[in-house]
Amino acid sequence: MAIVEKITNLLAGLEATHIGIEDESELHRGHRGASGGGHYRMTVVSGKFRGERLMARHRMVYGMVSEMMKSEIHALSLHVYTPEEYQSKQNPST
Repeated sequence: MAIVEKITNLLAGLEATHIGIEDESELHRGHRGASGGGHYRMTVVSGKFRGERLMARHRMVYGMVSEMMKSEIHALSLHVYTPEEYQSKQNPST
């Protein structure tokens, strides 16, 4: 199973309305400390983030992919939004 598909499956519990995952591994190839696992930028939009602070949202996501952080994911850049926040970000004039 591909890494992106595996991550998406692990995040099923968030009932996300959007999950965007970009593999940025190639940008980091050869960097010191890059001993294994990929670098990913991820956007997750979920109603389950309502009322949660940013750190709590990050913990929710990291908790779901924690096993992958041991070998398959070296770095993960997270952008986490409620549907309302994401809509506002997509259409700033509304």
